[in-house]
Amino acid sequence: MLWTLLGVMVITLLLGFPMMIPLIAGPLIMILFFMEGLDPTIMIQQMAEGISSYVLLAVPLFIFAADIMTSGRTSQKLLDFVGAFVRHMSGGYAITTAAACTMFGSISGSTQATVVAIGKPMRERLLKVGYKDSSAIALIINSSDVALLIPPSIGMIIYALVSDASVGDLFIAGIGPGVLIFIFFSIYAYIHAKIYNIPLADKATWQEKRSVFVKALLPLGFPIIIIGGIYTGQFTPTEAAGVSVLYALILEVFIFRSIKLKEIPDIALSSGIVTSAVFVLVAGGQAFSWVISFARIPTMLTDAVLPADPTALNVLIIVAIFFFVGCMFVDPIVVILILTPIFAPVASMAGVDPIHLGVVIVFQAALGSATPPFGVDIFTASAVFNKSYLEVIKGTPPYIVILLFTSVLVIVFEDISLFLLNLF
Repeated sequence: MLWTLLGVMVITLLLGFPMMIPLIAGPLIMILFFMEGLDPTIMIQQMAEGISSYVLLAVPLFIFAADIMTSGRTSQKLLDFVGAFVRHMSGGYAITTAAACTMFGSISGSTQATVVAIGKPMRERLLKVGYKDSSAIALIINSSDVALLIPPSIGMIIYALVSDASVGDLFIAGIGPGVLIFIFFSIYAYIHAKIYNIPLADKATWQEKRSVFVKALLPLGFPIIIIGGIYTGQFTPTEAAGVSVLYALILEVFIFRSIKLKEIPDIALSSGIVTSAVFVLVAGGQAFSWVISFARIPTMLTDAVLPADPTALNVLIIVAIFFFVGCMFVDPIVVILILTPIFAPVASMAGVDPIHLGVVIVFQAALGSATPPFGVDIFTASAVFNKSYLEVIKGTPPYIVILLFTSVLVIVFEDISLFLLNLF
């Protein structure tokens, strides 16, 4: 039965069908041929249930807010702000790129939106100061991974939906690992610039620093509103998404005047197309999860790959491997939807904190999304920069090594994820 499920999914993928088709076709074949007496319409019921959660309202709203800011001046103001303070350092522009991706990720929650918003202007700056194109692109796509970890991470929202964990707690827990990635990338940028003698940029005057700081104050308000609002009890994570849309509209339409009101419907249409794809995947993922649970496939799989009495570390290592490899080939949202119901019960029995588990899972999703052969950010960068696949992945190995090392730290040292949460 398991091999039939995998066979159907692999064949439909190889035939070129979008991921939503194998996600639905596989379990439907199982019901029709292996589960006699089970009404196939249960698939429709489970798909509807999968997208009925109130938590999911946050997804289209955060996507819409990210699209508004990507079309406006928010990313440029963040770049100017960070650059004024660090561009004169060795590796300053690379550090600026990593910091700007981290900041924009804390606003958009999307790795692909971050590649577009930060990647376009920063690639040109990196090339001007002497970076190879492959190094610049690799830095951009891997720094953008932080967006999947720090709030408002869409990956965290999907994990919360599947596992019933707190979205607010996951948002806070992702900050530590996200900042750690930025620190390691900055250290690497400094060393890389020293080795390759990358020229230093001019040092900004205090007047320029003050000017860009003032201009960046309003964009920097996004993470404060999201995290501060949730943890002071002013609004739920879903309501925070609505507030972020309103804030983005006020900034880009009325204050920066970078977007006209007549452009909003087109931006909303683009957001709606992305949202519809996400929701179909979520619906299919719910049906898939229900069918494989009914068939006891998670128990069979975990029995096969885990020892009889697994420790928390055993479980986390296996989870990391499965999710990392899965996200190298498939969209992270799909992997989270499929694999979380398989491993979450075993992790709970082994004593793994569900919030820590969520951080480990989303970290692997972030890592896999920029890793060959089929990481989604690779193809986004290829389209945005009009570069071949091989050119995009050429400079990624050092960053993948850094991310793998950071992943080990996050798995072994639980407090990296939970210290801020415990502090709150």
